Amino acid sequence: MGRSQAVPPAQGSRAPGGDPMLTVRFTVPAVPKHLVHRPHLLKRLTAGVEGPLTLVTGPAGSGKTVLAAHWAAEGTAPGPLAWLTVEPGDAPGAFWAYLLEALHRGGAAPAAGVGRPSRAEGVTRSFLVRLAEGLAESPRPAVLVLDQFDTAGAPGIAEGLDFVLRHAAAGLRVVLTSRTDPLLPLHRYRAAGEIAEIRYADLGFADEDAEALLEDHRLEISPEGIRLLMERTEGWAAGVRLCALAMQSSPDPEAFLRQFAADRTTIADYLLREVLDAQPEPVQDLLLRASVTDRIHPALADALTGRDDAARTLADLARDHTFLERVDASDWYRPHPLFAEVLRAHLRQRRPGLEPRLRGRAARWLARTGRLTEAVAQAAAAGDWPFAAGLLVDGLALGRLFTGLEADRLGRAFAAMPAGTPGAAPALVGAACRLAEQDLPGCEAGLRRADSYIGPATAAATASGPAVRLGRAFVGVLAGRLAGDPAATERAAADADRLLREVPGQLLAERREIKALVLAALGAAELGAGRLDRAESALTAAVEACGAPGAAGNSATAGSPETQGTPETAYPLCDALGSLALVELKGGRLRQAAGHARAALAAAEDSALPPERRPGVAHLVLAGVAAEHDDLAAARRHLDRATSGAGPRPEPAAAVGAAVIGARIAAAEGDGRAAIAALHAVAAAGVPKPSQAWAQAELAVAESAVHLAHGDAAAALEALDRVDGTARDRLPEHAVARARALLAAGRGDHAREVLAALPADDHVPVPVRARACLLLAEAAAADGAAAEAHRRLAESLGIARAEELRRMFSESGPWVRRTLRRDPALARLHGWLLSRAPARAHAPPAAGPPPVLEPLSPRETEVLRKAAELLSTEEIAAELYVSANTVKTHLKSIYRKLSVTRRSEAVHRAQDLGIL
Repeated sequence: MGRSQAVPPAQGSRAPGGDPMLTVRFTVPAVPKHLVHRPHLLKRLTAGVEGPLTLVTGPAGSGKTVLAAHWAAEGTAPGPLAWLTVEPGDAPGAFWAYLLEALHRGGAAPAAGVGRPSRAEGVTRSFLVRLAEGLAESPRPAVLVLDQFDTAGAPGIAEGLDFVLRHAAAGLRVVLTSRTDPLLPLHRYRAAGEIAEIRYADLGFADEDAEALLEDHRLEISPEGIRLLMERTEGWAAGVRLCALAMQSSPDPEAFLRQFAADRTTIADYLLREVLDAQPEPVQDLLLRASVTDRIHPALADALTGRDDAARTLADLARDHTFLERVDASDWYRPHPLFAEVLRAHLRQRRPGLEPRLRGRAARWLARTGRLTEAVAQAAAAGDWPFAAGLLVDGLALGRLFTGLEADRLGRAFAAMPAGTPGAAPALVGAACRLAEQDLPGCEAGLRRADSYIGPATAAATASGPAVRLGRAFVGVLAGRLAGDPAATERAAADADRLLREVPGQLLAERREIKALVLAALGAAELGAGRLDRAESALTAAVEACGAPGAAGNSATAGSPETQGTPETAYPLCDALGSLALVELKGGRLRQAAGHARAALAAAEDSALPPERRPGVAHLVLAGVAAEHDDLAAARRHLDRATSGAGPRPEPAAAVGAAVIGARIAAAEGDGRAAIAALHAVAAAGVPKPSQAWAQAELAVAESAVHLAHGDAAAALEALDRVDGTARDRLPEHAVARARALLAAGRGDHAREVLAALPADDHVPVPVRARACLLLAEAAAADGAAAEAHRRLAESLGIARAEELRRMFSESGPWVRRTLRRDPALARLHGWLLSRAPARAHAPPAAGPPPVLEPLSPRETEVLRKAAELLSTEEIAAELYVSANTVKTHLKSIYRKLSVTRRSEAVHRAQDLGIL
């Protein structure tokens, strides 16, 4: 129904005090020129007025009046619409006189017998009864919008409105806009289903609303700019509008969004006048003092004010939508970020010098209550660097600069700490911060400063406590790893292990990441030095120290909280699993390597680690496994992902491994120059001295394979001859590569001599033993000894079968396939050689999962295929040009159809069923 025509004022209509009625209070406000159309909210209002009460609540500037005015202008009310803007200071009699006049001007006036209020102080019960009865007898319901109802502070107004509303039957529909919940019995309306509510969360702008408003202002803002705007304003309508106006006058709107300070814009004027100035002086004081913290607890607020009224005050402010909200169902409150920013600026202006003292007081309260990160941030903001650094060092929390959800925040807190801040703790924290940024020289300078405070080892017991010495050892371990110095890493790790024994068990359980990071760094250093057994031992211990349920990350076996992982152990767990996977790959244990690599990636996904913290080495290992399986496309894909996230200082084992695998792929693709260039680039970049011997040998083996792929046996031998004799003797892969080059050069007898010198035990990796047997088969075939060649080939295939080492047989030429064609029984026995999909062990049908509930859709199959490639949810979404939520929906459907609960189970089930 359209809005009714305006009706002239009632004859002689005046307020009870004799003043004329203000026409503007009955006028529907004009909608803004730049109006954001929000049809879903308009529909909710239209549906709401089918019942007696519709409540629109939110803080100042949230768009309550704009929404109600827009809806009124749409003309969808079920009856004549009356508008009244309530104002502060309205006495009860004046309120009801204005309400009657609003109904009259809206064309919904009740019968004349109702009468008019004659006293400003109030109205009689009889008047309310007559009004309710008059509305109940109206042929059409009157729709009354009471704007700014929170300003109706006179006692009895809400009670009278409730009486009229309940007794007017269907003759009155009320829409209230208010900053606070009105003093109506809302619980009764809710229980009866007679109220529709539109809250602040509903009024807040979504990204598309902000984008529409900016476009209406002729502002072209990037998606990143929209994100920044929404992050700062949290969808607060007035904030978005005021920013849009400011951006119009800015020469660079995008730069404005990145840099604007709320206290220097009209936003500050709005919030100070509309929100802060409306509060009593004690409440203003509390808000200003509490603004130094991102969230506030009543006890913390009392500590900042020196009073004991914060609990009641904060609850009242949150209830009244004063840009303060309760955090979930806890005792904590959080101010709107723009409001907090404006309050802090106002605090500095009104009380210069008070902010640092308040922050120091907050830091100590937060530290006493166990909120480490917040305490550090407050102490740092106060410039109390010794206290801030001491919290990390004395609390054995230096590891949290490297891992955990708060690592970035802690790093930012110390970014402004002067380099020369006195004390061992600031020096250690400074060194750790430099190390977290991979600034090794800066870290080493910080450690030298720390050592000058700690004193010589003989005096350490008196010069500093165990926490400081443990912190020094901890940073030393990680610095040794980054420097590629296994000896320094081992010394520091030994010190750390000794000092960790002095830490109380409860504190050590709370700081599990310290031991995990130490062991992961030690294992990586041993790996870089080529000591695989010691690396495996340290890395396995690191995984156990993380409290992980197992190397495969199977949460079904998770134990008590004392054995479960934490957000702080997520990174060292992924790091250790990735390095452990590389150890397995170098040892020729491909299945175990792939399992550890997938566990590392799954742990990273489950922990929501950011991309820059995810284990690139895991993809490197999967690339190596795929290359051995002769799946070059998968190998290239994983290698690209590994190298794209390698960082500025990749570790020696990873850098060499990437070059070797990349060269193997390039050679298989026929690009020998690219293969040699990749190997030479790593050699030219330099490898730390402890890693040089084994690295030189591995690069030489890879280079010889490239030369052999192009038929240059002499160049292959020359590359191998450049390797140092000690490294040559330690690496059986070098001997096999040399035998292969000799055989290609027509020197079969020399090749046999080299192979005969290989140790005949299980310590030789499976790929090396399989390749050695294959070379002996080739040599026998070249000599015409067909039976010996057949026997050696069968032996090689038998060794390679467990790890499905296909690539070496592809590289050996067509004679292997000819042999298999001549021996169908041998070919059937090793059918895995002809398939690129790794064989899977199938469980007996009775023990297997139930059959597929329904077929996967083509899109679900596509999502599952991407999941099998170990892409994250966000990466799958990017690949398929859909949202992350859409991917999650597909995955849920896949889990249901395949009767599984996890992504890895879905992939394995699909492979078992032949879907993948």
